[in-house]
Amino acid sequence: MKTFLRAAAAVASKDLRSELRTKEAFNASFAFSMVILVLFSFAFDPSSEELSTISGGLLWLVFSFAGALVLNRSFARELQNDCLDALMSAPVPVAAVFFGKTLANYFLLMIVEIAALAVFAVLYNTHFSAQFWPVVLVMLLGTWGMTVIGTMFSALTVNLRMREMMLPTLVYPLLIPALMAAMTLTSDLMNGTPLGAGNMIWLRVLAGFDFIYTILAMVFIDIVLVG
Repeated sequence: MKTFLRAAAAVASKDLRSELRTKEAFNASFAFSMVILVLFSFAFDPSSEELSTISGGLLWLVFSFAGALVLNRSFARELQNDCLDALMSAPVPVAAVFFGKTLANYFLLMIVEIAALAVFAVLYNTHFSAQFWPVVLVMLLGTWGMTVIGTMFSALTVNLRMREMMLPTLVYPLLIPALMAAMTLTSDLMNGTPLGAGNMIWLRVLAGFDFIYTILAMVFIDIVLVG
């Protein structure tokens, strides 16, 4: 287990350092999320009741679209100089490489999402300070599921010419249960409805989704990357 965690930490650290030098995925994802939020602010009246009911949907649409830009680069950056072959031949479990890349993607996505959440609160005049930590909990759970599946399919599509189009096409249908749960919970919380018996089922859906797809990804990543 220690070897697994050390290898995963090394891969995550490598990816984060690489992204810190180039900032390709982060800048693209951050700029895209800001543009979409500004455009939505012109399309919807921030003071309308309609916006309060769809606020979670708008926010998670931004998160999912911006996330695709980060996840697309996860394994694509390893194609240069045959780095992916070197990673696969390293004396560590392939699952550790995958888990490290998932952690790096998760960290980057959470930074983008926190910045987008702050901009969303300003542009749309939302006040959810009383429900701030439950909103963060939903973001943590929803983003993990999106990251695990996105990183898995990033590995699956890394050698395809149209991987930028194939990744969202494959990932978004699988994310429907998690996105439905995250959107519903976020809308409730931003409207002042706390976590309770009425919406706790959606939190269980998110947690179960994360657990199931994390286990499946760790089991099948050997087949995806090594064959």
